[in-house]
Amino acid sequence: MKKSMKGMNWFLIIIVIVLAVLPLLLNKGSEFSGADGVAEETIQEIVPSYAPWFQPLLEPPGGETESLLFAVQAAIGAGMIGYVIGFFKGRSLRKDK
Repeated sequence: MKKSMKGMNWFLIIIVIVLAVLPLLLNKGSEFSGADGVAEETIQEIVPSYAPWFQPLLEPPGGETESLLFAVQAAIGAGMIGYVIGFFKGRSLRKDK
């Protein structure tokens, strides 16, 4: 039983990776603008002399890559929160026994 669950987990991980990477391969020229770019444009309309304080260390090749990185960051954060909640729930169940 445990072996089949382990295989199923790896299968699901591979499916998630494929679903994350496939749109990047299929829509190479697409452009999805984020809130940061829109905010910067709006600020420059209001104050034309505005210059950003910092420049990115690594510029992603397209907007969809930036969106993917943001989604991966959110997923990692959600996974960490879920792990901590599960850890403390398991620990409290062990104490009850």
